[in-house]
Amino acid sequence: MRTPGAPHESAIDALYEQMSAGIGCWAVDSFGRRRRLPAGRWLGGSASTPADRFADEVVVGACTEPTLDLGCGPGRFTAALTRRGIPALGVDLSAVAVEMTTRRGGFALRGDAFAPLPGRGGWGRVLLADGNIGIGGDPVRILRRARELLTPAGLVIAEVDPAQSGFRTEHVRWESDHIVGAWHSWSRVGSDAVGGFAAAAGLRLIDSIVVSGRSFTAMCIA
Repeated sequence: MRTPGAPHESAIDALYEQMSAGIGCWAVDSFGRRRRLPAGRWLGGSASTPADRFADEVVVGACTEPTLDLGCGPGRFTAALTRRGIPALGVDLSAVAVEMTTRRGGFALRGDAFAPLPGRGGWGRVLLADGNIGIGGDPVRILRRARELLTPAGLVIAEVDPAQSGFRTEHVRWESDHIVGAWHSWSRVGSDAVGGFAAAAGLRLIDSIVVSGRSFTAMCIA
């Protein structure tokens, strides 16, 4: 049985449970703009589209070294890497997301991306999939954190927003028709802006690709 966390974390847990049951969930910003969360993509497998599965396969193929998946959600990347024999660890604030990752054969821990984590300085890849470069509303901070976790020859692989030019920081919350989460800061970063954030974090942008309409970048330590 899970031990209930803070109210915000409990709401996230409940929303993940609703997503896994096929119930629609949305991100709503402080201006009332609403966009549906891509739950099928996050869940992966048969819940996702062939195009998303192809893009995910490209990401998994780039993770040839021990990989830390920050904000792993239901753990589709962590589990896929584990099945391939690549050491991988997911990190997420949601106990339900961690349980989902574990059930599909991955390894994950419940925690904050900025809290102490295993293997600091020893990860060959740090993954910021599904726009997680926006965690906390401060792309430089999360990229600096990723840099701290890398080996000297490691890579940060980040998914950015293909619809965003530049970047925008929002106050958003997740909600469904039954549950409302707490407000938090999030940044949406476009591919034209990520190089500047990388440089400010001590990283260098080395590659950028678009797969199935999704944008991915790779960064190394400068």
